[in-house]
Amino acid sequence: MSMLRGFFTVGSWTLVSRVLGFFRDIFIAGVLGASPVAEAFVVAFSLPNLFRRFFAEGAFNMAFVPMFSKKLESGDAPLNFAKDALSMLALLLIALNVVALLAMPYLVWIMASGFSGDERFDLTVLFGRIAFPYILFISLAALISGVLNSAGKFIAASAAPIFLNLCFIAALLVANWVGWNIGLTLAWSVPVAGVVQLAFVWVAAHRAGFSLVPRMPRMTPELRRLALIAAPAALAGGVVQVNLLVGRQIASYFEGANAWLYYADRLYQLPLGVVGIAVGIVLLPELSRRLRVGDASGGREAFNRAAEFSLLLTIPAAVALFVIPTALVSVLFERGVFSAADTSATALATAVYGLGLPAFVLQKLYQPLFFAREDTKSPFYFALVALAVNAVVALCLRPYFGFLSAAYGATFAGWAMLVCLWWGSRKFGEAAHLEPALLVKMGRIILASLMMGATVWSVTALISPILQMPGYRVLALVIILIVGIGSYIIAGRVTGAFTVSELRKKLRN
Repeated sequence: MSMLRGFFTVGSWTLVSRVLGFFRDIFIAGVLGASPVAEAFVVAFSLPNLFRRFFAEGAFNMAFVPMFSKKLESGDAPLNFAKDALSMLALLLIALNVVALLAMPYLVWIMASGFSGDERFDLTVLFGRIAFPYILFISLAALISGVLNSAGKFIAASAAPIFLNLCFIAALLVANWVGWNIGLTLAWSVPVAGVVQLAFVWVAAHRAGFSLVPRMPRMTPELRRLALIAAPAALAGGVVQVNLLVGRQIASYFEGANAWLYYADRLYQLPLGVVGIAVGIVLLPELSRRLRVGDASGGREAFNRAAEFSLLLTIPAAVALFVIPTALVSVLFERGVFSAADTSATALATAVYGLGLPAFVLQKLYQPLFFAREDTKSPFYFALVALAVNAVVALCLRPYFGFLSAAYGATFAGWAMLVCLWWGSRKFGEAAHLEPALLVKMGRIILASLMMGATVWSVTALISPILQMPGYRVLALVIILIVGIGSYIIAGRVTGAFTVSELRKKLRN
């Protein structure tokens, strides 16, 4: 399977998951809006996801995948290494769950001290204790997914997140039908979804010849090396989480703000997930294998094709989020108790996140350059710089922009992190160089995206009255999106950025 085909495989399944996620969030927005229950659930659900950055797609897995890929390539007992890593990770996560469940009130205060003294705090503690065990199941599932990805089997691993959204949607429908408490039902659906995801990827790995049955945890020399590599990445992940905590803390002092930022986050996470995560998942094992055999030119080719893929889809998505956020938010979320005021606030945050989207995606491109070489220290130092930028921007802008200062802080920090990664990657020589032809194409992609943005903005302004009509809003948005895709394809041909036949040829190769 070619690397680009791998991108599209992962990206396609991620797209299905994110579309289902939109249906989930549409339901949540309709029944909870930006209410205290919605804010409590958002913060509670973010708790296992906070630690997920360490143990799932974060530090542990970023260290595990390159080591496993090299063992798989050389035939150096990769299955035994995976079993030992799985067993030790399970032990760590069980201990973490015990501590977290006991310390949940303190965790909630660290996440959202503005909740103290009102109903949101107790609700968040309750929801957090129910949802937190999700970290155990999703982290083990992520490690097994890393095994599958290293073997070039992307479908099962990239399809697994669909089950989270299916569980949420089913829970909301059942709760609405039988009259269950919506907040509690959502909270309980989180660990249930984790169990389903773990079972799905475990069966897929077993069928692929990787029977990952846990055994008595033991600290082998290879696991010690894994821990030494993962430790700086974990510290970097901790810095990233502090960045998120800054935003959560600021938002917790503005009623409804955590919910607004959550819905805006869901919008920009669609292209980030489809493009950025696909690039990171496929590129890391690819670079690890090429580095093992000393294929520097192949590594550069892989890096540049990943960069081209990222830019081709990310730049127009960022432009769209910036020029038509209100149309997107109103059609997707404004119903039930989600009001026009909620739409306005969420749209502002969406536009700010849109400005940072290219940086968020390109980070996923540059980070594998470091992780494939088992260099996890450099990203940690760069994350410290991003933390400082985030804190300064968010705190300085808070008196002027209120809750939006959290979004501005995240966006500026994203660009700062990207600049640091680019600067640090120069030491890797040829494999990290962008081809001159790609730099030219980058300019053409930006121009084509701006042309698309102007077209989409004009069409949105023209049919804005239809966007206010309840029975025709979805149709109007579909028209806008079709016009956007069509105008981007035409602009891409006019500017020389790309052609459809060119993309088909690359996929065939």
